Amino acid sequence: MTDGITVMVVDDHPIWREGVARDLTERGLDVVATAPEADAAVRIARAVRPRVVLMDLNLGETSGVQAIEGILDALPETRILVLSASGEHADVLEAVKAGAAGYLVKSASAEELLAAVRRTADGFPVFTPGLAGLVLGEYRRLAGTERSGPEVPALTERETDVLRLVAKGLTARQIGERLGVSHRTVETHVQSTLRKLQLHNRVQLARYAIEKGLVEE
Repeated sequence: MTDGITVMVVDDHPIWREGVARDLTERGLDVVATAPEADAAVRIARAVRPRVVLMDLNLGETSGVQAIEGILDALPETRILVLSASGEHADVLEAVKAGAAGYLVKSASAEELLAAVRRTADGFPVFTPGLAGLVLGEYRRLAGTERSGPEVPALTERETDVLRLVAKGLTARQIGERLGVSHRTVETHVQSTLRKLQLHNRVQLARYAIEKGLVEE
């Protein structure tokens, strides 16, 4: 019997991929799909809409970072937990900047992985010990260097892109065509931005973007 958490496992090593999927299934998670490489991961994720994607970064010709961005463009509510053999700081920061909710190295035990997937599904950031401080330090550095610029609280890069185009008067379909995503994805980003900024409609969004210097009047 599963606990309702749907998971997709992405790894280019079939033995590792199927082993992780089996371990998670045996421990009560609902593994709805697996994928061997980045392009397939984006395509399959759009079809099965998992709550959590557990994925490696080394996925062949297309990088895992591109897969993270592609999945989140289509499914912004999906949470992505990286499970990688690399603990290199550059890899960790690149994954987090792309939108990953957490990062574990493959030395994690099965029980640690299970707990991490569940915490990720519940909306918590999860990192291998030692990596959380790295990510926090990077956020603090960025906050310090950007403090003089337009303040956009907790918006993702894609949400900011959508906000700028809403302020220019583009429709959801026009924004989708420009950004290469569906109009439904644009609407999801708009609703998320409204919640984060505590605003009620597109007129208020446009006013906010102009006041913050995100677009020219």
